[in-house]
Amino acid sequence: MSGLLRICTAGSVDDGKSTLIGRMLHDSQAVYEDQVHSVRTASANRGVGAIDYSLFTDGLKAEREQGITIDVAYRYFATARRKFILADTPGHEQYTRNMATGASTADVAILLVDAQHGVRVQSTRHARIARLLGIEDFVVAVNKMDLVDFSRDVFEDIRDDFEPLLQGARCHAIPLSALHGDNVITRSPRTPWFEGPPLLEYLETVDITRDVTARPFRFPVQLVVRPHDRFRGYAGQITSGVVRVGDRVTVWPSGCSTRVTRIVTWDGDIEIAFAPMSVTLTLDEELDISRGDVLTTADEVPHVGTRFEAEIVWMDERPLDPKRLYLLKHTTRTVTAEVGHGLVLNQIGAVTISTTRALVFDPYRHNRTTGSFVLIDPATCFTAGAGMITAPVREAGTHAPEAPVSAAERLAQLARRAGSDTEAIEAVARALEEMLT
Repeated sequence: MSGLLRICTAGSVDDGKSTLIGRMLHDSQAVYEDQVHSVRTASANRGVGAIDYSLFTDGLKAEREQGITIDVAYRYFATARRKFILADTPGHEQYTRNMATGASTADVAILLVDAQHGVRVQSTRHARIARLLGIEDFVVAVNKMDLVDFSRDVFEDIRDDFEPLLQGARCHAIPLSALHGDNVITRSPRTPWFEGPPLLEYLETVDITRDVTARPFRFPVQLVVRPHDRFRGYAGQITSGVVRVGDRVTVWPSGCSTRVTRIVTWDGDIEIAFAPMSVTLTLDEELDISRGDVLTTADEVPHVGTRFEAEIVWMDERPLDPKRLYLLKHTTRTVTAEVGHGLVLNQIGAVTISTTRALVFDPYRHNRTTGSFVLIDPATCFTAGAGMITAPVREAGTHAPEAPVSAAERLAQLARRAGSDTEAIEAVARALEEMLT
């Protein structure tokens, strides 16, 4: 069982997400006395009773004035059994992009549903986004059960409605009342028919297995370190897997192989490094490696290509225009790209993307880092969309999308990257020498 659990809330507006988080923080004694006093004062000024638990997370002035969540609010707390990072996300449709941001790093999603209204459009949208983002553990929190007399039938109907939305995921349904604390910290006597654990107990005991060190080695190069003529290193963060001194690695998209001679860190050289460590690798051959290239172990070949299928959450008020070029940022590489068809604000869609330069990627379900990207509007520099790669596009007549680029293509890429004709000639000459020796 992991010591740290990342949680996000999801669901439609006014289903009680902020109230639930506030109640859990308050009842688990994870807030300071001055915070409690401040919330009590604000609650009295608004005339909402002794304490409005939603105010523990809704901190923006506009949020308190309107009684809604606008931005993602992160809260950190711990119990004797586990540490938690909570992301309280908004339910309004126009803030769907904020919800996607909060869910992007979560291990567990709490899907809140108002027992009076059942599953609504935004509940479905949030559930789909959470599944797209790779979340596999869900809590279906049927809130406001006190308003339906803690009806077992209402609870079971809502639980059954979520089953087709969460196929393939692990789901734990809980009837609760965030306002009154039923089944939040302790089991409620008003639901004797419910035999499962309350919310906090479930979160303390849920087993999250996401061992990135067991996955294939991926090392996107962030910076070429050249302090003097006797040292050339490649700095970056290991996104998955393990690397050791002496390992044979392959540089993509060129497909050239070499060995790791040193693993350099701030505290000195080490013999082994693993995700998510940030290190500098030195190699036994002087290859043409630059920012955006990816190092892998020789037997764990990624996909390399310029076309792939993806799911996109569109976040820009300006619709996606398939006739326009967008900037696509993937790991440490930024390229221009075209998208197969249009989308509008908050729409989720499957698209085909074509890039001007080859990317080194994995499906998102296999690797969250090398399988994700963002689309940027070059005119405004606004992050317009977030994408998850689902599969490479196999070109007609090809058998493997991960085949390395040809020698001619590699030479052309080196020439295009160069800043001057002289640099281009030198880069091509070095590459030719490598190919012929």
